[in-house]
Amino acid sequence: MEFTFVEGLRTLKFDLVLTLALAALFLFVGGIVQSRVGFLRRASIPAAAIGGLLFAALVMLLRSRGTLGIALDTSLRAPLQIAFFTTIGFGATTKLLGAGGLRLIIFYIVATGTAVVQNVAGVAVALALGAPAALGVICGSLTLTGGPATGLAFTGEFEKLGVTGAGALIIASATFGIFVSSLVGNPVATALIRRFRLAAPREEKKRAEAEEFWAIGATGKFDGASEETDAGAKRGGEEPSLTGAELLRNLLVLLAVMGVGALLGTGLSRLRVTLPAYVGAMVVAALVRNLDDRYGWLRLDMRAIEALGGIALALFLVIALMDLKLWQLAGLAVPMLVILAVQVVLMIIYAVLVTFVVMGRDYEAAVTTGGHIGFGLGITPNAVANMEALTARYGAAPRSFLIVPIVGAFFIDFSNALIITLFANFLR
Repeated sequence: MEFTFVEGLRTLKFDLVLTLALAALFLFVGGIVQSRVGFLRRASIPAAAIGGLLFAALVMLLRSRGTLGIALDTSLRAPLQIAFFTTIGFGATTKLLGAGGLRLIIFYIVATGTAVVQNVAGVAVALALGAPAALGVICGSLTLTGGPATGLAFTGEFEKLGVTGAGALIIASATFGIFVSSLVGNPVATALIRRFRLAAPREEKKRAEAEEFWAIGATGKFDGASEETDAGAKRGGEEPSLTGAELLRNLLVLLAVMGVGALLGTGLSRLRVTLPAYVGAMVVAALVRNLDDRYGWLRLDMRAIEALGGIALALFLVIALMDLKLWQLAGLAVPMLVILAVQVVLMIIYAVLVTFVVMGRDYEAAVTTGGHIGFGLGITPNAVANMEALTARYGAAPRSFLIVPIVGAFFIDFSNALIITLFANFLR
């Protein structure tokens, strides 16, 4: 920890250990706030989102008064994100893929439609306000469906279209999306669940026992505990307790898969195939899981994998939200604020009238809707955190935990990049 000056403001820089300590503290605070504020609990707002946004708001308050700046060491964000998506890959069994195959394709089409609608609406509103049409795409699928990584990858393209300071606009728009997605997705999904009586909340006692790490808990991501016999998880008709040694063994497998995935990503980059860093690990994890189901070489315990994924997601999300520079939102120009406000309303309408209806109008469809809003406005971890909080309150939704992360973290990047390119070429 040290003091320095950044942009003329005395700034306290936290090292990695203190950043983790702060993340743990505000994750705990988020859990307390969620449990004691009725609206947040009923709307299933993730505890990590609450804690992270509270810290970001505190930083903005200190900065606005010229009191102190705070800088975090966020170097763990990338490995935590990769670890989380690797656990998602471990959940992609052939049985579950077969059961959710058609739903996955349908949801991919629905998500791709979202990107088109966002860009059409963004361009239309931008032109109506007298702003550059390209700003509508920046505040459309480039940063909302795409997220900050996709947005920054197209910075040069939009600067060529005449958008001055495109990089700053992209960061601001993506920050807005991440901020809003954690606050909007679950109230909408919860309203659908209650309106159509799709599921009843668990009894308070049972829900408290099921929740892990303040609403980052029972997810239903994996079907192993209920429908399959995971190798090494059940012996003699009884399910053994999850020991430290078992957790460590599965952690070592997880880290090894992450390493192989990184090598795969390096190889693809040399072939000029650019994909998110976590995609290689997801693919390798899916292969390892299915081979282990067949041959039992590694005796994976999906309870351990799910626990590790929940920890990685909680820490990643709280650190990512703690690092949001909310003052960038305060500096958004009026046209950007108007476009983004329209996009939020449009995303809600699209999710309710299209995603929920097309996906079946059932409980799984409602959970998928909450997840879709999560990555349709923010990033895939927002989507999964939304669904985590919903399932902790209402029960498991395994198909949603298969299709939403796979589409949001992998497939949508391909179609969204094509859509962005088409719109950029049209606007030249």
